[in-house]
Amino acid sequence: MKRVGVFVCECGTNIGSVVDAPKVAETALNMPGVAFATSYKYMCSDPGQDLIIKAAEDHNLEQVVVASCSPRMHENTFRKAMSAAGLNPYQFEMVNIREHVSWVHSDKDEATQKAIDLVRMAVAKVVRNKPLQVSYIPVTKKALVIGGGIAGMQAALDIAETGHQVILVEREPTIGGKMAQLDKTFPTMDCSA
Repeated sequence: MKRVGVFVCECGTNIGSVVDAPKVAETALNMPGVAFATSYKYMCSDPGQDLIIKAAEDHNLEQVVVASCSPRMHENTFRKAMSAAGLNPYQFEMVNIREHVSWVHSDKDEATQKAIDLVRMAVAKVVRNKPLQVSYIPVTKKALVIGGGIAGMQAALDIAETGHQVILVEREPTIGGKMAQLDKTFPTMDCSA
C-alpha cells in the first residue's frame, strides 16, 4: 500500500473559523493508505512547507494531499516542496477547502464533514496516480505552408525572412494560384506572372 501524507491548512481564520482542521486531519489518519496527517495554521508558509518536507522524510511518504486554498494560488508551491523532499511532484493532490467549503458554509459541523469527504476523495485519487516525469523535446523551427497562391507564397517568404525553414506545399503542378491564370492585373495592367 502506498504511503500518503495529508496536510490540512487552517489558512488563519479563513478556513479555521469554519472548518475543524485538526478533526479533518485526525479523520484522515483512518483513511486507507494514509500514513501521516496533520493540520497547520499556514501550510503555504516556509514552516508549513518544511513540515511537509520533514514529514515526507520521517514517515517515508510517497504521495501528498494538501487541503487548503485554491490550486491556482499554491499548487506550484506544494509541488516544489514535494521536489525538495525528493518526491515526484505529480504524486500530489490539492483540495480546495477554502473556496469550496469555508467560504460557502456557515455550519461548522457540516463544513468539517464536507472537508473530510473532499480529503477522502483526494486520498483515493492520489493513491491511483502514476508518477510522471518532466521531459523536454527539441523543437525544430520549421513551418509548413499549405497553398502556393499569392498568400501562401507571401507567408512562406515572411517566415523564411525570420530565419526559419519553410516547406511550401501546392496541389497543382505550378505555384501562383489564381493569379498565375490571369494575363494582366488591374490597375497597372502589369503581367500577373
